[in-house]
Amino acid sequence: MKIEVVSDIHKRICRAAMRADRDPADIKLIAVTKTVGIEAIKEAATLGLRFFGENRVQEARDKIGEFASFISEGGYSGIEWHLIGHLQLNKAKYAVRLFDLIHTVDSVELAEELNRRAEQAGKTQRVLVQVKLSEESTKQGVPEEGLLPLFEKLNSLACLKPEGLMAMPPFFDDPERARPYFRRLSELRDEAEQKGFHLPELSMGMSGDFEAAILEGATMVRIGTALFGRRS
Repeated sequence: MKIEVVSDIHKRICRAAMRADRDPADIKLIAVTKTVGIEAIKEAATLGLRFFGENRVQEARDKIGEFASFISEGGYSGIEWHLIGHLQLNKAKYAVRLFDLIHTVDSVELAEELNRRAEQAGKTQRVLVQVKLSEESTKQGVPEEGLLPLFEKLNSLACLKPEGLMAMPPFFDDPERARPYFRRLSELRDEAEQKGFHLPELSMGMSGDFEAAILEGATMVRIGTALFGRRS
């Protein structure tokens, strides 16, 4: 990874934020490290990246363990690991041990299991709720009508801290076509906040459409290919 690549992404984030009359500092760049080797992740950290997103618990467990000594030896601070892929119930206990923020809570059952595991670990687990905004069978998430009941449940669980929403729109060659989906997620967040829930985060936008997501209110953009190149 070259510093020019990271710098270009930051510049694009800044330009999109300025177009939306927003502070670029309010937008977190989540470097998606699925299938990325540990040496590349270390290099990314030396270039200033601090938030890393993994799709699979097992892959993340191996990397995070190896990365821990690198962090302590290098004196790096502010490193966070985020789970951005679908989480199965039987992996909840490992997810709680590994991740600072879980983006993909999509059911009461998963929330209850995460809460139980967080209580056992003596931890308050930060979470986002994943919303299903399209009819694609490959997309996960709670349907819109289930969103408020799920937040009500989350607020009753002492060891979970809901912080916002996450979504993955359908893929489009033209990122402008994704904007209605991003706009809808922002609207759903606003509706939930009007009901009394505090939800500062919107995790939406990837390499091909993160600028459109920022224009619609994204506070976290999940970028892999634009940073690390295409992977299988």
